[in-house]
Amino acid sequence: MSKRPPGDSTRAVHGGERAHQQSDAVTTPIYQTATFWFPNAEELKAYQEGRLDREEYGRYGNPTWRAVERKLCELEGAEQAVLFASGMCAATTLFLALLPRGSHLVVTSDCYRRTRQFIEQYLTRLDIETTVIDPSDLKQLEDALRDDTTLFFTESPTNPYLRVIDVARAAEICHRRGTALVIDSTLATPVNHQALADGADYVLHSATKYLGGHNDLLAGAVVGSASRIAPVRQALGVLGGVIDAHAAWLLLRGLKTLALRMARHNENGLRIASWLEGHPRVRQVWYPGLASHPDHKVASSTMRGFGGVITFELDADLESTFRFTNACELAYVAPSMGGVETLIEAVALMSFWDRTPEERARLGIKDGLIRLSCGIEDYDDLVADLEKGFAAL
Repeated sequence: MSKRPPGDSTRAVHGGERAHQQSDAVTTPIYQTATFWFPNAEELKAYQEGRLDREEYGRYGNPTWRAVERKLCELEGAEQAVLFASGMCAATTLFLALLPRGSHLVVTSDCYRRTRQFIEQYLTRLDIETTVIDPSDLKQLEDALRDDTTLFFTESPTNPYLRVIDVARAAEICHRRGTALVIDSTLATPVNHQALADGADYVLHSATKYLGGHNDLLAGAVVGSASRIAPVRQALGVLGGVIDAHAAWLLLRGLKTLALRMARHNENGLRIASWLEGHPRVRQVWYPGLASHPDHKVASSTMRGFGGVITFELDADLESTFRFTNACELAYVAPSMGGVETLIEAVALMSFWDRTPEERARLGIKDGLIRLSCGIEDYDDLVADLEKGFAAL
């Protein structure tokens, strides 16, 4: 009889730590040090020759964040993981590590604005050409791939419209052309979707969000096979976007309740989305768990839950949208997502205020667009808070 693999919560609590403790402590310590000493030249020589696995300098490794990396590997089914100071640092380091000068990148139209900004302002300096496609149009993906296409980078679900990619089919298309597939799985988490198992080559997380879960840290991560992660880790050592030991410890602590928190986020997200869809002042709701979402079929067949982020459009102008968010008292008006506290934002104001109305329209950012990140509060309290927003319209 084969041994049953441990469940999500068991791996989240014990993964990457129990067999690696250097003392009798139940929890991994915070190794607050910039460097690590060698007792003699012989041990240093063994380390330099690769015969000894240990830490040397804080930019290359730290036992606290090694524990986080091991835990992420167990949760994602990965061979290796590498931590970063932020999710954006994870994305930019991955791009710089993997994209040769003059290469080709494919990305989706619905994505985090700072990712788009890095591509437009910095990758173009390396003569890297980018093709933008619709998130779920695999025919567009197939047509966009070229002999020099190095990466297809996409979120799944995307931000802010929560489009969901058929990762297995996308991987098949990419691999036929020798292109690597990168999935930013920040909004899914390994609890709701393990993209590596569906064929993705890299999975990226802004660990600031659901993985940390408490709005108290900045972190990022990339996971994958050992051979694929190696150049990304090498680039981190050069570029220096390393996570602080204390932030890594907070992330380690947050990960232990990931499966429990995601169950509540999933529950609140689906119930609130369903409630919003029936509200007379809501024009449209985007949530993969709803049958009305364009990618509901794919999401239902590939994801175990749909998360706590909901995007919806009010039947309102921009000023009325501001009144809606101002009237909410339980939900914090704040960027980000994935924490235990509910956050709300008028997307045009929070993330795209520097764009003209015409530019926002081209990007699909409407004046009445709201992004709600449901926390783990009680459902009835969240509904009552949103009702205050509707009353202010």
